[in-house]
Amino acid sequence: MNLAGLAIGGSGDGAVARFGLAAGLILALCLVVAAPSADATTSPTTKLANGAERTTYTVGPIDVTPGQNRIAYKPITGSEKPAEDGWITRINPNMVRADGSVPLSSKVMFHHGVWLNLSRTDSTADIPERFYATGEEKTNLELPDGFGYRYEKSDIWILNHMLHNLTPEPMTLYVTYTIDFIPDSAPEAASIEPARPIWMDVENAHVYPVFDVWRDSGGKDNKFVYPTDAKNPYPDGVQKNEWTVDRDGVLLGTVGHVHSGGLATDLYLRRDGARYQGPRCNKKFKVKRKWNKKRKSRMKKKLRKCRNKMPSVKGNESHLFKSTVKYFEPRGPVSWDMAMVGTKPGWRVELKKGDTLAMTATYETKRASWPESMGIMIAYMAEADAKGKDPFSKKVDYKGVLNHGHYAENDDHGGKKPVVGPDARKLPDGLASGGPFEISGFSYEAGDYRLPGTLGRPPVIRKGEQFTFQLAEGDASQEIWHSLTSCKAPCNRSTGIAYPIPDGEFQFDSGQLGDVTPAVLTRTWKTPKNLPVGTHTYFCRIHPLMRGAIRVVKK
Repeated sequence: MNLAGLAIGGSGDGAVARFGLAAGLILALCLVVAAPSADATTSPTTKLANGAERTTYTVGPIDVTPGQNRIAYKPITGSEKPAEDGWITRINPNMVRADGSVPLSSKVMFHHGVWLNLSRTDSTADIPERFYATGEEKTNLELPDGFGYRYEKSDIWILNHMLHNLTPEPMTLYVTYTIDFIPDSAPEAASIEPARPIWMDVENAHVYPVFDVWRDSGGKDNKFVYPTDAKNPYPDGVQKNEWTVDRDGVLLGTVGHVHSGGLATDLYLRRDGARYQGPRCNKKFKVKRKWNKKRKSRMKKKLRKCRNKMPSVKGNESHLFKSTVKYFEPRGPVSWDMAMVGTKPGWRVELKKGDTLAMTATYETKRASWPESMGIMIAYMAEADAKGKDPFSKKVDYKGVLNHGHYAENDDHGGKKPVVGPDARKLPDGLASGGPFEISGFSYEAGDYRLPGTLGRPPVIRKGEQFTFQLAEGDASQEIWHSLTSCKAPCNRSTGIAYPIPDGEFQFDSGQLGDVTPAVLTRTWKTPKNLPVGTHTYFCRIHPLMRGAIRVVKK
């Protein structure tokens, strides 16, 4: 089974909303978002051997403003979803232009899409049911044979989407999703068993479910595990990465979601009073010194085979699955050119009411910092009459299968020539001022690589002083948010999905500057007081075409 997603929250098209976390608020958002266009189309339906019908549905058009990076909601009605009751067994997402072409991820990204069913309640949070989601990696959902997500044509659907425009140009885009659907009228529908989504998230139902990962924060292994390695990740005492199983059942499959820099997500199960019940390999296949080579080799082979069947249990906790990341990106774990590994089709895990599911997310910390990271795993669960393995007696955390291959829209990696500006370290001093400098029109007021003369040179302060930057009213009113994020000098090569990245020798990050949502709280930011002497280069991680530099000199 394959699935990944992002959490719910954000603002509605044409109106500011405070991260709807209740069904009533999201229903209200339906009143302020644009109704589905009559231009929405569906593809010709293909009949499959298993009785399913494969159809591509189109949601849109969606008008994307210059530099857009906000979460919005759009109802999915009419021809944008199936017209009869039945079962969904597979979903494949995409984002396209009007002509059906897929834009480069270096220009606009399908940052996330969450399909919500307002007619049902989510399993792990008191919000509408999140039954499918995808991020930049465009993860597919594929339920095992014989299982399906129940669909009623009367269900009220809404798409929580974030289309991230990295450019100053407006766009008109469409979200598409191809589904395999078994209608109730098909004979095969009678044998389908229902499966429900289980949304696991290290910051589940938080208004903005992200956490920051800083370079060198991961210890000797250069890995940071959230929430394990975080300091006070849940100050309110609620373990957001856990869910208490509400009924007996069987997990059918899962796959993870991380941002750039992510390495894996892990799913665990705790059961009160449980303990290891698997094979005792060391005693059963003990290798004795007096045996000859042939006998030793034969016994060692049996020992390895036995150990390969041992469940991964510590105390009353069993490790269920590690969803690793496959990076197609030539530079490694620094971009969205990746896919997640999901469970194999035959994976089954027995759940009992009262069990606790928990998850973690792992990021690399040697190359760069990774602000606003996520860790999510969505599983699907069947009822108790389905058969599953006891994870305390049977191994379930075998290696999985890759969700999909490389996508051509991720080919623009960046980091090449021609450069976007000079090497700021070689420029003379700019303004002898700490500002405040205004960020407007996709440009920093001072030190921006693209500005002429003195304004394009690094402004200067003395050690111990601070620079102040503020978002212009015009950008704030249009919800065009920016950041100042340190990058390794000269930070002036071509823009792409893997360049620049937050790898400055001295780390700083302003966060997203604005005053609209809990994710964007302030329009003004000051650099750290401990900026060392030297020239510091930075970029906007929302619009990485923006580059700049500041300089600190001795007192």
